[in-house]
Amino acid sequence: MNHADPHASLAARITEAGGAVPLLRGSNLGPYVFPGIPAEYTNWRDEVRAWKDSVALLEQSYHMTELHLEGPGAIAFLKEFAVNKLDTFPVMRAKQLVLAAPDGNLIADAIIFHEEEHFYRIVGAPFASDWLLYNAENTQHEVKATKFDNWSAGVVPRDVYRIQLQGPNAMELMMRVTGGNVPEVRFFGIGEFQIAGKTVRGLRHGMAGTPGFELYGPWDEQTEVRAAIEEAGADLGLRKAGSLAYSTTAQESGWMPMPLPAIYSAPELQEYREWLNGYYLESIGSLGGSLVSEDVADYYVDPIEVGYGNLIDWDREFMGRDALLAKRDNQRRTKVTLEWNDEDVAGIIAASLFTGAREDAEKPARYLALPSPMYATFESDAVRSDGRTVGVSQWNSYSANGGHVISTAVVDLEFAKPGTDLTLLWGEPDTRRATVDDHAMREIRVRVAPSPYFDKVIKSGDNDQVVAAAR
Repeated sequence: MNHADPHASLAARITEAGGAVPLLRGSNLGPYVFPGIPAEYTNWRDEVRAWKDSVALLEQSYHMTELHLEGPGAIAFLKEFAVNKLDTFPVMRAKQLVLAAPDGNLIADAIIFHEEEHFYRIVGAPFASDWLLYNAENTQHEVKATKFDNWSAGVVPRDVYRIQLQGPNAMELMMRVTGGNVPEVRFFGIGEFQIAGKTVRGLRHGMAGTPGFELYGPWDEQTEVRAAIEEAGADLGLRKAGSLAYSTTAQESGWMPMPLPAIYSAPELQEYREWLNGYYLESIGSLGGSLVSEDVADYYVDPIEVGYGNLIDWDREFMGRDALLAKRDNQRRTKVTLEWNDEDVAGIIAASLFTGAREDAEKPARYLALPSPMYATFESDAVRSDGRTVGVSQWNSYSANGGHVISTAVVDLEFAKPGTDLTLLWGEPDTRRATVDDHAMREIRVRVAPSPYFDKVIKSGDNDQVVAAAR
């Protein structure tokens, strides 16, 4: 069996590779690339600063997968797999949808929009949609699932365009483009209004200190809407965020994007692994970083440690409930932000490029790119204290608002206090991936900071706020 064969199942790939970890750590797929938009519209530093200082337009039309669920059995179906509360879910509201594996670890999260009585739109990375699509094909509930792939799978017109407006000037911009008719909607409420004569719906993000909106409407009507927004925002400091700036949004907001989905080991998910093939990112994605383990479960996270504990509906059964309950009662880790030491980061960049800056003249440091040092689909770097691994760092980026490289991590509870000094091991020991240059391992000093990072660490007079998570 050839891994290049798109028809080869994930289960077959795991068997041929000798396990899930060898499969993932042998993949030459690089970091996720946001399709459909340029790396920069202007420059990524100012594009990042716009969601703190003025207003940013964040593009979501091309990189997010959508799954549409239709039918009176949709909620009953979702209750089998989602950990969160779904009994109270009126039309024109949205929720965070959290999906757990039988072992209680996280498969994926997404945002679910309830738009009509029996119509739900699930939006996010592909892992949630893939899992629910598979299960919808085998359910007894009255529900139909239709998947709309992102542009990584092919450049085709989509159901809707989707953009976000975030920043202190976002509400003024919304007032201008709607003629002052911005509906008053609560956190994660959905409003409907007119822009340039076109009907637009907007999800109200309550994660920001000032209101922000995720706007969407029919794909064929986006040109007039976009033009109206750009014209109205010209003197408000509107910046369109390119893919480089977009890749940095999650760390400031405290959201953990794309942790390794917990689908590779549970015996109960064998049929799902046989259903997945080379068309799906789960089958071809790469696992990189300095955390080394033969057990793929060591790369998983669970919903409680990443901050979803308050969303869980313990009063009903769902997949993974008992295992998740055990994790709640014996919580070991929690989510934090890690602030990387500036001198160590600069030293590694220098040692990756300049012979004179290397401690070992034979090997450079592992290259550290800015603003996103990610070099695998799923990244897991060992976080250590006195040489002992006490956590794992995942998505990382340089924050132009904070002035540091930061990452989202889970660490043991005893090391989670803000201000705690730890180290991060940078590099990929004994790499099997051609995309990773030959290098020497280096340590980076890191300091624990709160998660979300933005509202508690980055201060600017009376203009403190948290950026809404751009999925």
